[in-house]
Amino acid sequence: MENTKLLEEKALNIRKAIVEMCHKTNASHIGSALSCVDILVALYFSAMRIDPKKPLDKKRDRFILSKGHAATALYATLAEKGFFQKKLLQGFHCNGGTLWGHSTLGCVAGVEASTGSLGHGLSIGVGMALAAKLDKESSRVFVLLSDGECDEGSTWEAALSAGHLKLDNLVAIIDYNKLQAFGRTNEVVNLEPLAAKWGAFGFAVQECDGHDFRQLADALHAVPLQQGKPSLIIAHTVKGKGVPFMENKLEWHYKSPNEQQFKEAMQGMQK
Repeated sequence: MENTKLLEEKALNIRKAIVEMCHKTNASHIGSALSCVDILVALYFSAMRIDPKKPLDKKRDRFILSKGHAATALYATLAEKGFFQKKLLQGFHCNGGTLWGHSTLGCVAGVEASTGSLGHGLSIGVGMALAAKLDKESSRVFVLLSDGECDEGSTWEAALSAGHLKLDNLVAIIDYNKLQAFGRTNEVVNLEPLAAKWGAFGFAVQECDGHDFRQLADALHAVPLQQGKPSLIIAHTVKGKGVPFMENKLEWHYKSPNEQQFKEAMQGMQK
């Protein structure tokens, strides 16, 4: 894998960009975006076979942000990777801007699907993975889901199909920060035993620390975890990761930082 220090630097840059975007436009979902940054960095700077200069290469790996409300994390990652100029991030979620509040196909290079209506991303990923199989392409499809999204029946319909179709080129990743819009996941709808449930649907499952680049790389570089089965990585994360006063706090699902909170967050992320 790439040097851990380099990945940490990329993650820091992306977290700063997320805080700036959410503060500038009073946008929600900063906690959800911050929790998945390290997963995205591990994907885009270590695991995925992609070329920013060839964003539509048929042989590329695909990434779908099923938790589309965390779009700031995806946009900032794509910009950091070189899919588009970072100055475009200034046009997030505002009049005249090109970056919509939820990840939207066509707004910039690198966004593979419009998402945000939760529970749909894995279904899209199943379709893409099946198409790659039928076309005998080696491309893989990575889908990042929220844990709250696992309350959705459509997620489990897609999982059932993926297992049945033996889509071992499909990798689902759960950003398991254990908080969703209105409470802790175990209080809203208890997901446990989560690994066993996905295993029963035909997935090969591995759990890891979603903020440890070595653990993430080990899991992502090992896919398919089992030949003939789709892979699921349960990444244990912290909502609001990287900004101490936001970490593991439910209110940062919808709140945006005011001027003082913005300054505190940015100062706290300085090296």
